[in-house]
Amino acid sequence: MKTKDFLIVALAPLAVLAVPFVGNFVSAEVNWTACDFAIMWALLAAATFAWRLLATRPGANLPYQLGAALAVGTGLMLMWVTLAVAVIGHDNPANLLYPGVILLGLTGVGVTRFQPQGLARTAFVVAFATFLVPLIGLMVQPDDFSPGVMQVFTLNFGFVLMFTLAGLLFRQAAAKQTAGA
Repeated sequence: MKTKDFLIVALAPLAVLAVPFVGNFVSAEVNWTACDFAIMWALLAAATFAWRLLATRPGANLPYQLGAALAVGTGLMLMWVTLAVAVIGHDNPANLLYPGVILLGLTGVGVTRFQPQGLARTAFVVAFATFLVPLIGLMVQPDDFSPGVMQVFTLNFGFVLMFTLAGLLFRQAAAKQTAGA
């Protein structure tokens, strides 16, 4: 990556963070602390870095780039929701599994060396792991499952679906790469 890329990674999150920054001054409902801004900057910078690393690789065709954007965006949203309000009830220890799901995905990216077929398998594994989290949460602490079992499973299914779609896009990228070789 070039110096320009690192500037994008460092500065792009600031544009997004301008919204809650202004919100702190114009709305009583927005009450971000310096720690909130620091954590969110780190998440946005990491997501920007991951996307730049994946999508700007030589030979990254459109399905690969879309799969990378969807996987990274889904991981970012999953972490944001987990940190902000928790997907499963606030005291349910199963919420701690969601960062583990993201680490599983990052490990898969490294092990597969950014190859589309391996990234497809990684996205499918991450989707399955995400699917398991509320099931584990229901077994571990069924009485702390707010906002409700159906709502948690519906939200979680959205994340599962997005990781699965990313896997399908990576699979399509691998097929195009094979056909072009």
